[in-house]
Amino acid sequence: MERMLSALSVSLASARSVDQLIMPVLEMLNAITGLESSYLTHIDEQLGVQRIRYARNTGVLQVLPGAELRWDDTLCKRSLAAGMPLCSDVPAVWGDSRVARELGIRTYISSPVRSGDGKLLGTLCAASVHQQFLPENAVPLFGLFAGIVANFIERERLVAQLQEANDLLTSYALSDVLTGLPNRRAMLDELTHLFAVSKRNGNSVLLGVVDLDDFKAINDSLGHQAGDEFLKAVAQRLQQSIRATDRVGRIGGDEFLFLGMGPVNEAHHLPDAVVRDGAPAELAAQLQQRLARATAGEYTLAGRPFTYAGASAGVVALFPQLIAPDDAIVLADEAMYAVKRARRQG
Repeated sequence: MERMLSALSVSLASARSVDQLIMPVLEMLNAITGLESSYLTHIDEQLGVQRIRYARNTGVLQVLPGAELRWDDTLCKRSLAAGMPLCSDVPAVWGDSRVARELGIRTYISSPVRSGDGKLLGTLCAASVHQQFLPENAVPLFGLFAGIVANFIERERLVAQLQEANDLLTSYALSDVLTGLPNRRAMLDELTHLFAVSKRNGNSVLLGVVDLDDFKAINDSLGHQAGDEFLKAVAQRLQQSIRATDRVGRIGGDEFLFLGMGPVNEAHHLPDAVVRDGAPAELAAQLQQRLARATAGEYTLAGRPFTYAGASAGVVALFPQLIAPDDAIVLADEAMYAVKRARRQG
């Protein structure tokens, strides 16, 4: 017992989660009660389910972690309803429990595990197929351990909620609220990362700007809600048109940025940062056409059909060793405007 108390003391001092705490607690409960199985459950009263989270078995009775039980059939619910945490003759008192009959449980003790606001989270239990008469201090001891476990579960839930909130804030910070695509900040971070990787690997970088021609006319003629519908639809089409390793994001009102890794470049010492021939340039031209085609076609805006001739897209292949990321965007922007001018003149 002294060894277990010492181990439990160390666990309480060092544990940061229920996982790290629970097995020494269950071992201690087995030792205090002499019962074959001790276990911690999770209860979802809304779904009517009790699940065994952790269990320690030392005899014939085998309570299996992960097992799900119908809450209405459990000894835990009967114990709580009756205000009877300890029973030394389960068949005589709760013989209607199918689970207890199937497992052959004869002696049972439990304590509810509750949150700070009183919500039932689960139960801390021990049971045996043998009839045993437990010491008077067993019930308060179970309550003490249930309180300790509840504090750890509450801590876990708080950490999970904080992580979820942090993930949500990060998502908002790096995502365009309207389209769900990465926003300007996220794309600039990704561009910096892509440049660093490409420099190490000797790859070219493919960078493109897509500008939605006549977007203002859509807003003016059909309304801003239709404009938002159009932006969302375009974002989806662009996302579907790119390669799995590429990225596309919204960087302004009607502008999108495309990022992709190009083929390994063969000439590292050219004075011009733009790759104007070879495989990188050919791929840039193909992607430029693909992005423009993806935006063209039929849309439904404000409940009405709308035909769009397509956006102006400019994609350049670059040597990342010869240019900074910010300057690279300027070159892609110039390529886009060259396409826009050519379309107006045509």
